[in-house]
Amino acid sequence: MDLDFDKPIKDIENKIAELKTLNLKSKVNFASEIKVLEKRCQEQIRSIYSNLTPWQVVQIARHPKRPVLQDYISLIFNSFIELHGDRIYADDQALIGGLATLDKHRVMLIGHNKGKNTKENIERNFGMAKPEGYRKALRLMKMAEKFRIPVLMFIDTQGAYPGMEAEKRGQAEAIAHNLTDMAQLEVPLIALVTGEGGSGGAIGIGAGDVILMLSFSIYSVISPEGCASILWRNAKFAPEAAEALKLTAPSLLKMGILNEIVEEPIGGAHRNHEETARNIKMSLIRHLDTLNQIPLKKLLKQRFEMYARMGKP
Repeated sequence: MDLDFDKPIKDIENKIAELKTLNLKSKVNFASEIKVLEKRCQEQIRSIYSNLTPWQVVQIARHPKRPVLQDYISLIFNSFIELHGDRIYADDQALIGGLATLDKHRVMLIGHNKGKNTKENIERNFGMAKPEGYRKALRLMKMAEKFRIPVLMFIDTQGAYPGMEAEKRGQAEAIAHNLTDMAQLEVPLIALVTGEGGSGGAIGIGAGDVILMLSFSIYSVISPEGCASILWRNAKFAPEAAEALKLTAPSLLKMGILNEIVEEPIGGAHRNHEETARNIKMSLIRHLDTLNQIPLKKLLKQRFEMYARMGKP
């Protein structure tokens, strides 16, 4: 997917690729020209990505080449053993979890499971979990509590699945139950928004002691298109809605909704999966080291106080 505001960057990248091809086919050496263009490309990326509108950030958060949970599992964790099923109805592939190791830490990893192509997205319901997904997540959180293992939650979803079958099986109740239990869970909880943090689908695995967001991710009670359809009666006003919703990481940090922004590489996570993963890994390890030193009673008290402060001027 080519973003409109990315076109100047894409034009330079195409020229670089063209010169590199000519280098291989002809006797003329274009190394100096390529070097100049690469420098110009980096300057262009830095200029554009330091002045993005909220709607442009929304488009980056939805970029099809942005890393998904499976990428982060392979790039960040030493091992991962997936655990299946909610023990009630089914195994929801839109939300997966299991035991993982992160450096010296044993953790329970839970996250929305978007695909990298159409086939995978259909299999994983585009990362939109059903009640069985949230019940599976809670089952794994309870298992982590039993064995005193911290829980890491990777959020990347448009929202919980809104279909009739999900509503019949208690979608709202499953998310509400998760929120109630996460508030009292007796292990450290870290939530990270990696792409889209959409509505109840996000907060269903989003309550924690530390809330993190990647710098070009979004977190909101409703999508810009949904908000525009309600307030303006027209989804074309999505850019205005994105501005009003204050859904970007800097806005949410200022309001006290999150604790830290994890910086993405220049040009976004979709341009450099490895560097994004390294930044996430360093942040997670640092927070795990800190949270594991806090006595349980104090940890739960701090968690309550953090959420009690939200929304206050």
